[in-house]
Amino acid sequence: MVHAFLIHTLSTQAPGDAAFCRVLYSRVFGSERSPDDPRPHGPERDRLLRKEQLLAVARQAESACKLLQQASGRPPMDLLPQSSDEPIPLHDAPLGVFRLRPGDPFQEAKVAVWLGVLSLGCVLVCEPHENLLLAESTLRLLARLLLDHLKLLSSGSDVLLRADRIEIILNHFLPQGQLLFLNDQFVQGLEKELSASLSR
Repeated sequence: MVHAFLIHTLSTQAPGDAAFCRVLYSRVFGSERSPDDPRPHGPERDRLLRKEQLLAVARQAESACKLLQQASGRPPMDLLPQSSDEPIPLHDAPLGVFRLRPGDPFQEAKVAVWLGVLSLGCVLVCEPHENLLLAESTLRLLARLLLDHLKLLSSGSDVLLRADRIEIILNHFLPQGQLLFLNDQFVQGLEKELSASLSR
């Protein structure tokens, strides 16, 4: 089960440099709050808590991405020459996994799978027992679909304007936060349905 999906900005500054990480889009599946949670809560307080939790995850993903790129010696993807017609090589995109301990930032332990594409990061926050290979392939598929259908390039501002289209993509390929075992034929069928939904 996926707890949350988010898209955030990626800075090209070196690890440790002060940078402003922003969550551009997020969707939480299910509830994190337990009925015996002693903290005060209400709809607004819960919304702020979720916002803080997801920003903490985005910052960790951004740091992990910077460290991986620095260790590899390759330039960040958004600094590479890219023509508008040239497909973005997602198989070369930095990708990783990190564990989130209980209480940091969620009550229960989670696992985050992240992918860096140009100046954007995409993260799936999963339950600890989730199949990480399936989560990784789903995240790559979601990133490709977002790039294809939203035409996301180096500017993340488009994400804010296309939340409805992101919702449609997630509803097809990550329904209620469930990771699907997708073969090529099933993906092609879902992509046809998605194209029909987006063209309406």
